[in-house]
Amino acid sequence: MSAKGWLKITNIAMDERGREEMDPAIALLERVAPEFGVAFADNHKSYQRYQKSTDISVAAGDPFDYNDLIDRRKKGYITTFYVCCSDEFPNQFTFSDPAESTYMAWYAMAAGFDGALRWAFNSWVKDPLRDSRFRTWPAGDTYIVYPQGRSSIRYERMLEGIQDFTKVSILKAKLEKSKDQANLTQLNAKIAKLNKSKRYADWNKDLNDAKEFVRALSERVE
Repeated sequence: MSAKGWLKITNIAMDERGREEMDPAIALLERVAPEFGVAFADNHKSYQRYQKSTDISVAAGDPFDYNDLIDRRKKGYITTFYVCCSDEFPNQFTFSDPAESTYMAWYAMAAGFDGALRWAFNSWVKDPLRDSRFRTWPAGDTYIVYPQGRSSIRYERMLEGIQDFTKVSILKAKLEKSKDQANLTQLNAKIAKLNKSKRYADWNKDLNDAKEFVRALSERVE
C-alpha cells in the first residue's frame, strides 16, 4: 500500500459540492482542459460519475463502496478519507484523545485507503495559544500546529501514525516476499479490528495491541 497520498494540505473550491454544481464544473474542465485530472473531497459519491477523479478523499462518516476503492487502485488513482466537524471519532480536535490522531492511520490501513486528508494545517484563530475555538466549529478543527514553529500533541501523534502506516507497508511486503502466511494473517487480523470509524470501548486497547504486535514482529523479521 502506497503512502504517497498520506498527508495533503489543501482546500479545493469544489469540495463537498452536490451534483448540480459539480456536473457543469467537470463538464467545463473536460471541454477546455481534458488533460487535467480532478481532485476533491467528496461526501456525495461524486467520484462514481467522474471517471477522471484521480485523487479524491471521501468522508469517513459516509458509506463507501470497497469495490470502488479496488477499482480506483487498479487505475493508479489515490483514494483517502477525511474527517470533519460532524465526525466525533476519530478526530483531531483539541479535546480529542491524542491517540485518535494515530488511530486515523490504522483506520486508513484497515479500510484500504491510501491515507487521510487533513484540511487545515495552520488556519489560526485570533489567539490560537489560548483559545482554539472558531465560531460554532469544534475547537482545534482549523489548525494542528501553533505559531512560531510550535508543534502539538495532535500533530506528533499523527506523525506517529504515518510512521506506523509506512512501517506496516514495508513489513507486509517482506512477509509476502518470504511467504510467511502465518504472521501475515495475524497482522491482517490485528489491523482489521481497527476498521471502525465510530468510537467503541476497546479502540485504544486494539490500537496498542496492533502497535506492539508490529514492534515485536519487526524485530523477528529480517
